[in-house]
Amino acid sequence: MDEQALLGLNPNADVRYRERAMVYFEQLKESQDGWEVCAEALAKGVYSDDHVKFFCLQVLEHQIKYRHNALTAVQQQLIRETLMKWLQCQLMNPEPEKTFVRNKAAQVFALTFVMEYLTLWPKFFFDLLTLVGLNPHGVDIYLRTLMAIDAEVVDRNILHTQEVCVRRNTLIKDRMRDECVPSLVESWFQILHTFQFSQPELTCQCLEVIGAFVSWIDLRLIANDRFVHLLLSQMSVEDLREEACDCLFEIVNKGMDPVDKTKLVESLCSVLQSAGFFNVDQEEDVDFLAKFSRLVNGMGQSLVVSWTRLVKGGGTMEQADHTLRAMEAKVPLLLRLLLHEDDDISANMVGFCYDYLHVLKQAIMLAVIKKLTYDDEYNFDNEGEDEAMFVEYRKQLKMLLDRLAQVSPELLLEAVRRVFNNAMQNWQSAPFMEVELAVRLLYMLGEALPASHGAHFSGDSVKSSALQDMMRTMVSCGVSSYQHSSVSLEFFETVVRYDKFFIVEPQHVPLVLMAFLDHRGLRHNSPKVRSRVAYLFSRFIKTLHKHMNAFVEDILTRIQDLLELAPPENGFPALLTSDDQLFVFEAAGVLIVNADSPSERKQVLMRSLLRPLMDAFTPLLNKLLQETHEQRQLEIADCLSHAVGFTSRTSKAFSNKQTVKQCGCTEVYRECLQTFLPALSCPVQRGALRSAVRSFLHRMIICLEEEVLPFVPAASEHMLKDCEAKDLQEFIPLISQITAKFKRQVSPFLQQVFMPLVVAIFEVLACPAEENDQTAALEKQMLRRSYFSFIQVITGSGMNEVMANQGAENVERVVFTIIQGAADIPDPVAQKTCFMVLSRLVELWGGKDGLQGFPEFIYKHIVPACFISPMKDSFDLSDAQTVLTLAECSLTLKMIHLKRGEEFIQFLQQDYLPSLQVSPEISQELCQVLQQPDVKVLKTYMKVGLFVCLFVCVCVVFQPRPLFLDRCFSSEQNFRDSNRRPTR
Repeated sequence: MDEQALLGLNPNADVRYRERAMVYFEQLKESQDGWEVCAEALAKGVYSDDHVKFFCLQVLEHQIKYRHNALTAVQQQLIRETLMKWLQCQLMNPEPEKTFVRNKAAQVFALTFVMEYLTLWPKFFFDLLTLVGLNPHGVDIYLRTLMAIDAEVVDRNILHTQEVCVRRNTLIKDRMRDECVPSLVESWFQILHTFQFSQPELTCQCLEVIGAFVSWIDLRLIANDRFVHLLLSQMSVEDLREEACDCLFEIVNKGMDPVDKTKLVESLCSVLQSAGFFNVDQEEDVDFLAKFSRLVNGMGQSLVVSWTRLVKGGGTMEQADHTLRAMEAKVPLLLRLLLHEDDDISANMVGFCYDYLHVLKQAIMLAVIKKLTYDDEYNFDNEGEDEAMFVEYRKQLKMLLDRLAQVSPELLLEAVRRVFNNAMQNWQSAPFMEVELAVRLLYMLGEALPASHGAHFSGDSVKSSALQDMMRTMVSCGVSSYQHSSVSLEFFETVVRYDKFFIVEPQHVPLVLMAFLDHRGLRHNSPKVRSRVAYLFSRFIKTLHKHMNAFVEDILTRIQDLLELAPPENGFPALLTSDDQLFVFEAAGVLIVNADSPSERKQVLMRSLLRPLMDAFTPLLNKLLQETHEQRQLEIADCLSHAVGFTSRTSKAFSNKQTVKQCGCTEVYRECLQTFLPALSCPVQRGALRSAVRSFLHRMIICLEEEVLPFVPAASEHMLKDCEAKDLQEFIPLISQITAKFKRQVSPFLQQVFMPLVVAIFEVLACPAEENDQTAALEKQMLRRSYFSFIQVITGSGMNEVMANQGAENVERVVFTIIQGAADIPDPVAQKTCFMVLSRLVELWGGKDGLQGFPEFIYKHIVPACFISPMKDSFDLSDAQTVLTLAECSLTLKMIHLKRGEEFIQFLQQDYLPSLQVSPEISQELCQVLQQPDVKVLKTYMKVGLFVCLFVCVCVVFQPRPLFLDRCFSSEQNFRDSNRRPTR
């Protein structure tokens, strides 16, 4: 060898020599036989300089790595012999080579092993172990070689990109498992046992090797009593325990059967706890605790993995529970290490902590899902107290599931999907409890994982895809035919909850429609199912009618018998109750109105739907008039009411885009009105019939618009005859609706009916009632409110002529009732409405061109009412309605100021407030507030400032009944006396 070039290998050498050494190195690498010189030097120990030895090993490494296949068999044998001779020299040397030389030698051994083990040197480990024995220097090279082999063949952190290398490494590991791993393991045991006290460095190296190899060898070779006890004993040796922790960590992390893994972890923990290692508070070695915390974290995470596999079907529930208990037993130790003052120790526990929280969520979720299941004793046909308690318990569990979904939505989705798919795969043979639970969980996902406007099938792709898959499975697998009412109900509930699924996949609509229409739905043998399905059918149709144009007339034909008006004399129960039929009629109306058909065809279909009701109505009405038996009268009246209600329900199908007129159905509903209105004059079962027809009129006002007006006068006349408080209370909203919708179109009619209606109202209010009759008192209170609301609608619609044209005397009477309502009736709802009316009257009549004499009325009566009303004992500002009343009172005063201006201010300052003995300062303050443009200032002042100041004055000045209220009616009897005027 070039001795001059070798001088450049010394780190302290001159630059010129170092450059020459690099050139010489490249020459040897490129030379065909230059490596042999290096091999000879290594084998014979020619050079004592460590850097030269390293240099020779590098040249040999390059030859093996890049030119091995080009070498002759003799040359390959020379490499093997060189390595073994060099190793033999190490055994006899009194001192070991420098660490960097040993590491490079180990790399050369490992490369040779990788290249020749499968072909030329199958006894590599046998030769190595035979030569080395238990010589410390030899054992050191042996262990370093094993770590180098791990880096070349096993280590996942080193990227092996070439497919040839990956396949070669797999073959090497397979051959080693079959032929030499047991011998290697035995050598490790002997090394640990021999050197654990005399050579701690070698022992640590051996522990590192075990930790590296344990991931791919048979764990039973290591995880046995002999080996584990030896490892645990080294946990007590200060120089070894950190490496022992790392080794145990790798053993625990080894993939294995979950039951066996639990046993392994538990046995390790038992020994460690017995040896006092769990008393981490007494341990002062932070470095060891860092390793120990990593081991504890690994054991905890291994238990988590084992539990998850057991729960997902890899074992029994008893085994899963055992693993869960083992995991829970580690929590105190976890918390102690997590709370340790050293951040590295604490950080090592985060993984177990996170996984344990995940397990807790899973465990609770699995428990909730299990407890949601019906038991065999649940009585679906006769639900009693026990069943009601379970239903309530289910609601609580559902709330818990919703909370879990907020924390881990993906976890819930995964759990539900697993339960659902398992149940749907064999629903024909599964118990009803499992099938019902699966569908129920899918239904509950809609609330647990909410979506805006029910858009479950857009947005989050993971969620929408999972829901879409489950819905597709449910509607196509045939589970709707399961013979249990609970499953049937859940099926239809879920279909309607996720109705937007059918917008995404409309091809499933016919399947579900048939389920609704046949024995699975509307014709199910359970009345409970039929009833609920009728409602759900209506919702389904309303959402998806656009996808049913091809089936409209077929659906109408199939449900025709369900739309029949059940005659009262029929002793057989109908499939659907009258309440259920309402939903079916509404669905039929939606189908007709939204059908892709011309208006003529829609008219034919709607008449076909409603004609049976009209044909049956008149004969039934005549029969009612002739019937004398009260129970039979009630049954016929109910039947008549149902006919009107069904017709009314069909009108809900119309909208601004599809009006009655556009659909050509005006004449059909006019015919219905002509048929039903005679019932208003029926003296038998009058309340029920009037209520039904009145509701129908409400709908027709919306749907027919002006076409309904010719029917209103006659209907009103009938409804005002012999009416009671409740009748009037329900009639007034009808008149108010007509007033608000048609305004001046109905002004002549309103002028005609106004006073008769007012008189009828006060006749009813004047009727005496028993003192303790709370029902009668409430009816009168509601009637008063309705009356005041009616006046408000008239004034608010700008039809002041309706009142103005009633004559001065009647106008005065009506306005006085409003004054009385504002000031004298302890009902904040009515008071608020009255002040709104007064404010509007001031706006309409309080100006210069207003009603003659009204300004004087404002000052004499409206202004005092605004001040007196808040002074009543019943005026409770802690009540929200009363606060609103005070606000309207303030607005009334503000409106008076807007209309009368400075005149009103002078009236307050010079006349009214002085009469209350209010000081000039307070009067001035109030008038200034009134003149503020922002009405909020006045509202605040009225609420806080004014009445604190006025209270004493008012208490002194006013008598128990204010003088101006003497003009109001002391009772409603005065309203019936048309020849008597109120006292001036």
